[in-house]
Amino acid sequence: MARTIRDAKLETRAARSRLKSRGKPYYKSLEPGLHLGYRKPVSGAGKWVLRQYVGDEAYDVETIATVDDFSDSDGVAILDFRQAQAVARERMVQRARTGAGKSGPWTVADAMNAYLGFLEGDGRSPHTIRDARCRDLAHIQPKLGGDEIAALTAERLRRWRNDLAKQPRRLRTRKGETQKHRDAPDNDDARRARRASANRTWTTLRAALNHAFAEGKVESDIAWRKVKPFKAVDAARVRYLSVAEAKRLINASEPDFRLLVQAALMTGARYGTLTQLTVADFNPDAGTVAIRTSRKSKPYHVVLTSEGSKFFRQVCAGRTGDEVMLCRSDGAAWGMSHQLRPIEAASERAKISPPVNFHCLRHTWASHAVMNGVPLTVVAKNLGHVDTRMVEKHYGHLAESYITDAIRTGGPRFGVESSNVSPIG
Repeated sequence: MARTIRDAKLETRAARSRLKSRGKPYYKSLEPGLHLGYRKPVSGAGKWVLRQYVGDEAYDVETIATVDDFSDSDGVAILDFRQAQAVARERMVQRARTGAGKSGPWTVADAMNAYLGFLEGDGRSPHTIRDARCRDLAHIQPKLGGDEIAALTAERLRRWRNDLAKQPRRLRTRKGETQKHRDAPDNDDARRARRASANRTWTTLRAALNHAFAEGKVESDIAWRKVKPFKAVDAARVRYLSVAEAKRLINASEPDFRLLVQAALMTGARYGTLTQLTVADFNPDAGTVAIRTSRKSKPYHVVLTSEGSKFFRQVCAGRTGDEVMLCRSDGAAWGMSHQLRPIEAASERAKISPPVNFHCLRHTWASHAVMNGVPLTVVAKNLGHVDTRMVEKHYGHLAESYITDAIRTGGPRFGVESSNVSPIG
């Protein structure tokens, strides 16, 4: 096993924070012809970069993961210095085995690696890159990685897709342990959900194969053009909290997590977005919060209610602009998946069953905004969507319309007497 290289400038968050932002990475030699680099941007987390000598005084440079500058490493999309070294050496071995960068048949693994590099070079959002990388490592490479693209058939791809749809949902599992899965009910909704997930993974693989075809790495794309995604599996199912439930959830949350919950209910922003906010992102004069890191990588501003403005004023009072706005009780930043257990525990204490996930808070903001008469275009803009399609899909049925008015005014009534029993809360 190769020894871990030490570097005082790169191996800790504190040391990296003192480096100047620049386009050229800070490189550390791992062995002759192999270097690991740290590219530090003006804002946000840095990137680990692999540089490998390929001969004729030329190097190949590849971005391999996000640096654990703000979030704890997950061993897949976010890596610390030691983990990045291990991945760099794995890529070197893989390159030697597959002949990447040389003439020869391309495999699915080559296509996925090239596609992930393309996403990073094209400036796609961290969420998009992380999602594609996780799907590749979990579902694509283990089953199809060694297959030559030219030898792929529609039957082979369709069988892989169908098998994927039958797999139960994966659970977080410690590295080295057997992958754990969630016990899922065998009903129509569970099967729909698994097929929808399989469609998203298929979309990632198909995009990688199309990219390889466009780059001239394979002569035909007929095999995957014959494979269609599962139909009628993306039914819009939105769960949102009532105002009473939202209040109970806030009160049932731990103090540090309570601020995250309130911020989500005030803005409709996603968990990952909220954890990246700094104090300077709140504009008390305009009553807005600047969202600079979103899934679509397009900054936008959330307009706050008077209640929201008051909340953010209190959170930001007396703090410097470069401080992370919403932190854990120990001062550390919230990392990926850190919200899962607190939201489940708060749901249980608030007697909300089944427990909600954090994304439900985004649905709650949007649903109540629509039901209160806010136009769909305004809701879409405040959520950071480029148009109203997603808002219409998920929340359009909640909006007052001529259909709703007509039915409630002229729909048949049958004189059925109802009891005076009503739900509590």
